[in-house]
Amino acid sequence: MSAAGTPTAGTPAAGTPAAGMPAAAMPAAGTPAAGMPAAGMPAADTPYLRPAQLAGRHFSTVIVGAGVNGAGVFRDLCLQGVDCLIVDKGDIAAGASSAPSRMIHGGLRYLESGAFSLVAEATRERNLLLRNAAHLVRPLETVVPLSSRFGGLVGSVLRFAGLRASPGARGLCVVGLGLRLYDRLGRRQRVMPEHRIARVPEADGALFGTAVRWTATYYDAWIRHPEWLVLELIRDGHRDQPASAASNYCSVTACQGRTVTLRDGLTGESVQVTADTVVNATGAWLDRSAGALQGQGSRVMGTKGSHLILDHPALRDALRGRMAYFEASDGRVCIVYPFLDRVLVGSTDIPVDDPDQAATDPAEIDYLLDVLREVFPRLDFGRGHVVYTYVGVRPLAHSDADKPGQISRDHAVVIDPPNASRDVPLICLVGGKWTTFRSLAQLAADAVLAQLGRARAHSTEQLAIGGGAGMPADAPGLDRLLDAIQAASGLGRARVAELVSRYGSGAQALARGFAHEGDAPLRHAPEYSAPEVRFLCRDTAVQHLADLVIRRTLLAIRGRMTAALAAELAGIAAAELGWSPARRDAELQACITTLRDRHFVLFPVSISSPVTI
Repeated sequence: MSAAGTPTAGTPAAGTPAAGMPAAAMPAAGTPAAGMPAAGMPAADTPYLRPAQLAGRHFSTVIVGAGVNGAGVFRDLCLQGVDCLIVDKGDIAAGASSAPSRMIHGGLRYLESGAFSLVAEATRERNLLLRNAAHLVRPLETVVPLSSRFGGLVGSVLRFAGLRASPGARGLCVVGLGLRLYDRLGRRQRVMPEHRIARVPEADGALFGTAVRWTATYYDAWIRHPEWLVLELIRDGHRDQPASAASNYCSVTACQGRTVTLRDGLTGESVQVTADTVVNATGAWLDRSAGALQGQGSRVMGTKGSHLILDHPALRDALRGRMAYFEASDGRVCIVYPFLDRVLVGSTDIPVDDPDQAATDPAEIDYLLDVLREVFPRLDFGRGHVVYTYVGVRPLAHSDADKPGQISRDHAVVIDPPNASRDVPLICLVGGKWTTFRSLAQLAADAVLAQLGRARAHSTEQLAIGGGAGMPADAPGLDRLLDAIQAASGLGRARVAELVSRYGSGAQALARGFAHEGDAPLRHAPEYSAPEVRFLCRDTAVQHLADLVIRRTLLAIRGRMTAALAAELAGIAAAELGWSPARRDAELQACITTLRDRHFVLFPVSISSPVTI
């Protein structure tokens, strides 16, 4: 999820019954149909349960919101031996956590507002993620085009002093000073080179245009599949505390006394559990969740950030594996970088009142394309290059700043004490950014432990996440890992390398299992196999086809989805999860509608039924 307890507006169909299908007619994905083989059941050690399986249970902590912050709290508390339940009214990682710029960064631009402690914390957490989640988080060389020597100097000084100043393109002096400080603040746990500034190379001059005279180069990081890391946090937590559980499409409708009422979003059934503490980790939905949790409101505001995925080989090749970090003419900081075989462009920063209604507007697409034309004048950009769009709502603390970009990205943990209706403390996570989820989770977990009268037993600081455990730190070590997996599974080298890039050290066991089942590639997306899709359906709480397409795989964001591929995936999911033909076809139509209407994926108006693959 995101830090939010509800799905982003970019995936509403994934969290609701298909048109014409009542919620009660949609069984939990893990519930087999009569006569369904055991292969369709979730793994015996799964953390994922449906609300009916939770009825009457007691948990030391109930965490509302299964995004990266909530999942981080879940993992941290489970490591301390605390039994937790984490729930989300949408899918796991279906809100802002699935819609970042996919950057793991320290926040270079926050220096101008004097947020030194935030930048120091974020750069340190970036460095830790490069170690602890090396299978998903990788260094990202970043280039900043510079056209003047002293540009933006006065404005930067005024903004640093807390005064309002008009945006202006920052020049060599301002950027150079900022990068020196950035390197200094990020020295702890450093794993990447320091910055450098040089005359613009000939190739970059051709890319950016004649006005650019210098380029500054520094390093941040990017994450390949943020939704998968959230799933790994939950899996790791359940491993450390098997009494803990997770449930998606499960909303909290009331918190009275010590009783928390849960509603199954698939069946409409309500059940009750009891808790000693409750954590509100719903991000931009924090104030909206406060009503059901009997907590205080008016703590957060949201700004939406829309991103584009382009099929633009010329731009991708010209970037040469680097991110371009630059200012648009209106002062908005934008980024462009190669994302797998595509190009990621971001982002807008627009206040929204209702995060459930946030969507990428056509005007935002045009704005970002115009920015690209401005920065890369020798390249052509048009709607035809856009293969996917997505939007997330940033959870920001309330602010009276003039512009969204001036609002602090810092975080805090606030405790609402028991009141006349609620007998348990409510721990609220306010603000935050993707990169700092671990440190925010640590703050929240410490607050929960204090309320429970328990002491911290273990730190997550040096703790690997999921498939990051045992990942080699160098190329020769990676080669040895690939050799071992290839020898044990019999799969081809390219296939093994792809699995390691997705699942890290977890690919060792998965490759053997996939090979045992034949590892037949999908007809319309051969980089995935049928056994791999069945595993994702079975072991990661897939409830809707959109869960699989948008969050469990990278097929959608890479612009790979076609009607034929969607139908093929629907057929596999239906067989694995026990969907009836009617349910299968409804899921297909709902997924197609979400991709077409919310992510600007081109599809026919309707897909023929019954499904054919």
